[in-house]
Amino acid sequence: MIGLPFTVVLVLVLAACGRATSEKIVRKLAGSPEALKARQEAELAGRDIIAAWGAETPLTLGLVVLEDVCVGGSAPEWLFPTGADKYKIKCSMSVAAYFGADPRRMADTIDGVLSAGDRTGPPIPFNHEFHYARTVVDYYRGKTGNSEGPRTWEPMQLSRGMTLTLSWDQVRSGHTGRLIEEPRPCSPHEPPVRRCLREPASTSVADLRREYGMVFKITMPVRNYFTVWK
Repeated sequence: MIGLPFTVVLVLVLAACGRATSEKIVRKLAGSPEALKARQEAELAGRDIIAAWGAETPLTLGLVVLEDVCVGGSAPEWLFPTGADKYKIKCSMSVAAYFGADPRRMADTIDGVLSAGDRTGPPIPFNHEFHYARTVVDYYRGKTGNSEGPRTWEPMQLSRGMTLTLSWDQVRSGHTGRLIEEPRPCSPHEPPVRRCLREPASTSVADLRREYGMVFKITMPVRNYFTVWK
């Protein structure tokens, strides 16, 4: 570019940085050794957390759902910037696990989760130091009303900051209780750009509810595990 006017150089640079990433490039980057390594590490981290919940808590693991998608960056966003024009590719993964439990033992089950958190730490981020969680246990033991105040819904989840969320069927609210929903249908499976795993494929949330009586779910924050910037 030596000798070219500054305006010409600027136009060439903007043109190079201003194109949306092609599908071919997205697939190439998504299948690169760096992306594969990051993908394996992200999936293993999620599965390790699920394994800890299955081994340490009173919950019985029944279903794991993993979604993994890589998207290409966009052309320049002038009006409503989202940041998608800053990268060539971004890959993210979401992981959720569904467990069965006995609805007659709600207090013991949640208290058991807190005891597991006391022992294990980060994989199970809820423990007996979490005041709200203790009030939920008291609610199910019949010691208090809903900790969120009178005339409110039965508790249905525990969450702390950016860690995972634990949610469950409302078992004391009769026909008005909210239930854990089925995972959304898998989108087309097109590795390495898009993966959707449901293990076991034949198991539904309704199946777990029929077998155990109620369903718990842990939802991990979406993890952006691989990005190539423009």
